[in-house]
Amino acid sequence: MSRKCYVGFDTSNYTTSAAFCDENGRVVANIREPLFVRGGEVGLRQSDALFAHVKNLPSVIDRLREELRSYTPAAVGCSTRPRPVEGSYMPCFLAGRAAAHAFAASAGVPVIYFSHQDGHIMAAACSSGKPERFMEGPFCAFHVSGGTTEILQVTPRAGGYDIKLLGGTKDLSAGQAIDRAGVMMGLGFPCGPALEALAAANTEKSPKPRVSVRGLECNLSGLENLADELYTTSQDKNKTAAFVIDFVAVTLCELTKNLRTQCPGLPVLYAGGVMSNSIIKSALSCFDNIYFATPEYSADNAAGVALLTRAAAVREGCSL
Repeated sequence: MSRKCYVGFDTSNYTTSAAFCDENGRVVANIREPLFVRGGEVGLRQSDALFAHVKNLPSVIDRLREELRSYTPAAVGCSTRPRPVEGSYMPCFLAGRAAAHAFAASAGVPVIYFSHQDGHIMAAACSSGKPERFMEGPFCAFHVSGGTTEILQVTPRAGGYDIKLLGGTKDLSAGQAIDRAGVMMGLGFPCGPALEALAAANTEKSPKPRVSVRGLECNLSGLENLADELYTTSQDKNKTAAFVIDFVAVTLCELTKNLRTQCPGLPVLYAGGVMSNSIIKSALSCFDNIYFATPEYSADNAAGVALLTRAAAVREGCSL
């Protein structure tokens, strides 16, 4: 007998994703296909990212269909913009929106829109070990990824979130800084996992980072030049990687300390690909009442969108 499910699509700047969850909110499939980035490059233009998603989506949907054999979609969701604010737009999300509409039309079910950030928060909350804590009332969240470094106040509502921006980076995102340092040392993009491995193997003392944090705002663009200078003089990838990760970790610790002053008592959820870094998570462990997504739900994924689709569909009474 076929079981009801809820499908999600997400086409961020570097990953083509599709997922679905069952009626109980269990993620059954979480399919991700990275976009190809040529060696030596630190990212993709939006036109190239959009084209890459168009190439990836047929195989991703084939894999999704295979997983869906004993399920029947009740609704389809997709991320259509980076953040849930007016004017937030990136062309790469057009690919996922088109795929979601085609998929929903073939199944005769509705399409529900979300933001990429909504999906990250839901995926992090549901894999945090305390999902109920993030359904009960307001909380704070860090969204730290290749394209975003933001501090948010989040209030759950039926089928989604109300999100208020509290602070974040004034220039580069943490993921951009990490990737630029990694590519400078000859690592493949995205550089996070390789940089973490190099940092973990470091046995040398790296310079103490002097970070730029004021209140809930930070600057990260200086890290690129500092890492370049350190690598040029030392030719030590491990030492340079350790410095880069430490710089980001100290920055996030300072921001978290300041957030505690501004929003005392609220739990803090860390989402986004950078937050899968075990060294950064360890540095933040000095704080209490903090929560992290599991690694597979930190990186870009459509599982959060699928879970949001389920919540919204139940609220709106979508049925087969």
